[in-house]
Amino acid sequence: MAEAAPFSPQAWESFYVIVGSTAGALVGLQFVVLTLITEAGLLRGSSETLAAFASPNVVHFCAALLIAAIFSAPWHGMGIPDAAASLIGVGGFIYSVAVLRRARRQRDYKPVLEDWIWHAGLPILAYGALVLAGWVLSSAPEPASFVVGGSALLLVFIGIHNAWDTVTYVTIERVREHRERAAAQVAQEHASAPASPPAAGKPHEPHARARERKH
Repeated sequence: MAEAAPFSPQAWESFYVIVGSTAGALVGLQFVVLTLITEAGLLRGSSETLAAFASPNVVHFCAALLIAAIFSAPWHGMGIPDAAASLIGVGGFIYSVAVLRRARRQRDYKPVLEDWIWHAGLPILAYGALVLAGWVLSSAPEPASFVVGGSALLLVFIGIHNAWDTVTYVTIERVREHRERAAAQVAQEHASAPASPPAAGKPHEPHARARERKH
């Protein structure tokens, strides 16, 4: 009976190249989108609202990029990768809890269930899974590596969803504001317009009757 080949992190190299390059490109795209939104005057909300719904996307992309870089490196053992996965997981978990508190304190936007899931629940799940995977990576490298890879991929999808959700919300709010301003302007023009004068050549009713009585 042939023995199974020992597990090697390099078997995940192509996977982490895809995840890392995607996360890196999306980090740059996030800066471009926020810059365009700011220049167009579409940015709304306080710094606490932005810290709760905008900044975490960059953090999630950077976390996925860091995981991809660490697990693509040619380590001679699993000691450093498992410690790095645990540290990233602990830091991300604490950060996600802080984001949850900011989302509850801010008053510019009222989150719905979908927001709580994507902005708080799933990030906490992904970072918590990283902590657990880091603890068992040396003793059970193969299943733990699937957990690490799944967590990194989940962070990328979380960032994509939240970034798109932010852009669509800002765009819809901007369209609604334009429509309200246009409706208010039309109503103001109607209210300030002068009354139409009586038609020329048509005598006023009392004067016409007076002339008829004289004849």
